[in-house]
Amino acid sequence: MQALIYEGPKEMNIREVDAPVAGEDEVVIRVAFSGICGSELSGYLGKNSLRKPPMIFGHEFSGTIAAMGSRVEASGAWQLGQRVTANPLVTCGQCEKCLTGKQQLCGSRKLLSAALPGSNAEYVKIPASFVYPVPDSMTLQTAAMAEPTACAVRVAELAAAKPTDRVLILGMGPIGLLTLQAVLQYGVKEIIAVDMNEDRLAIARRLGAKHTICPAGVDTLEEVKRLTGGTGVNVAIDAVGAGLTRKQAVMACTTGGRTIFTGLHEEESSLPINLAIRSEITMTGSFAYSRVNFRTALQWLEEGRIGLSEGVIEAPLSEGAKWFETLLGSPGNVSKVLLIPGGEA
Repeated sequence: MQALIYEGPKEMNIREVDAPVAGEDEVVIRVAFSGICGSELSGYLGKNSLRKPPMIFGHEFSGTIAAMGSRVEASGAWQLGQRVTANPLVTCGQCEKCLTGKQQLCGSRKLLSAALPGSNAEYVKIPASFVYPVPDSMTLQTAAMAEPTACAVRVAELAAAKPTDRVLILGMGPIGLLTLQAVLQYGVKEIIAVDMNEDRLAIARRLGAKHTICPAGVDTLEEVKRLTGGTGVNVAIDAVGAGLTRKQAVMACTTGGRTIFTGLHEEESSLPINLAIRSEITMTGSFAYSRVNFRTALQWLEEGRIGLSEGVIEAPLSEGAKWFETLLGSPGNVSKVLLIPGGEA
């Protein structure tokens, strides 16, 4: 099969590789759409410790079942050609974390595109227990958004914002835009969105952000203070993962505020810990999602509560390397890139 292979920092090429073969409890999925994730952009730059070359990236995907292992076939639960998506965070299902609904913290977790071959290829395999049917009313393009939507659902769950809270979201990439919509599900009326890209800020406003800030023109923290009457926000979410934005998230909070870190761009950052202590600011990491979060994401997508429609680009897998460069440079009015293996956009 054809696959887009990460072969080193800023080096990604189409190669011919062996197609995956389903084990007895696995399915092989013919990939229809495979999204480019922000964590893979840092991996492409060689800045993600989990992504070592050679590696097939891709963990946001949808497609159709192409083959099944013997036990999967015998179960009768799935059909060849059935439209599916999948939770790419493969966990053991037996440890304390898995059994208490915190699968994302499983000590044996393995993510497609990091520990396992990903979906930037014509085919990908995964245990059948992580596969989900795509509802008849949902397109495969929308189904490919289930994974990043689940990440946003988890961020909003941890933020636990009340309708009267002011919420700051730093970074209007796909996760930031989806998190904005997930937070709105909690009845929040005032969201401040921050990004360097004016096109993405425009999308954020159309999705429900009350205020937007472009740091190219103003000081982010001063503008947050102005918009909140000097008090700061109740919840600050960093969907970038840079040292500066992580620091800004903490400093933007009111006393007793909450900060959620979900961006994974930089490995380490310096934070204003004394300020966090004196102001009793809670700092929480948000990684991936539980099985319940993933099901919720699919439900919200089906119901039209959340999603990305504006600025979604579909491109052939052969153009994948070009789009990694574009997303790292000047993406313009692009919210998500979906790569199409084995065909043209």
